[in-house]
Amino acid sequence: MFNPLFQYFQKKSGLELTDEEKALIQSSFKLKKLRKKQYLIQEGDICKHMVFVIKGAARMYSVDEKGHEHIIRFGMEGWWLGDYESYMLQMPTRFNVDMLEDTHLLMAPKERFQELIDSVPAVASTIKVIDKQSAIANQQRIHAAISLTAEERYESLQKSNPEFLQRFPQIMIASYLGISAETLSRIKKKIVYR
Repeated sequence: MFNPLFQYFQKKSGLELTDEEKALIQSSFKLKKLRKKQYLIQEGDICKHMVFVIKGAARMYSVDEKGHEHIIRFGMEGWWLGDYESYMLQMPTRFNVDMLEDTHLLMAPKERFQELIDSVPAVASTIKVIDKQSAIANQQRIHAAISLTAEERYESLQKSNPEFLQRFPQIMIASYLGISAETLSRIKKKIVYR
């Protein structure tokens, strides 16, 4: 159950974990199983854990005053879940994170995860890599939202995360892209007939 997490830290950091480091990581994370449609966190909660997906998929989203969902991101095997702002600042989240499939998660409380960062070089290095990748991904997502047409956003998603298109319902893909399901349907038809 912990091998995917060990492999993740080793791959991202380029460092091998010792047996002692693996034991420390294992003692810091607990397995949690959530069924499809169960929440990891809901609006108003404080995100208190670093959460790694072993198996399954989830989405992070907000709901506006009209009841429309706006998907901020998806999470799948080998990805982290949660609201980073809430986690870092220990403030109530604006978002919901619920499972799109039956999901197995490894969760570490904030204090324990900080101890890992302080004592396991592979974890510290991985966090630096993740922070850089997240900053780049967020900047690209903002640019797409304000500069690209709906069709360009869809084509960008096809290139960057084609697995999303296979795994998630069209209505969720549309929400993630910030467009209506009808617009997404028209874009897909247009692309097929090129």
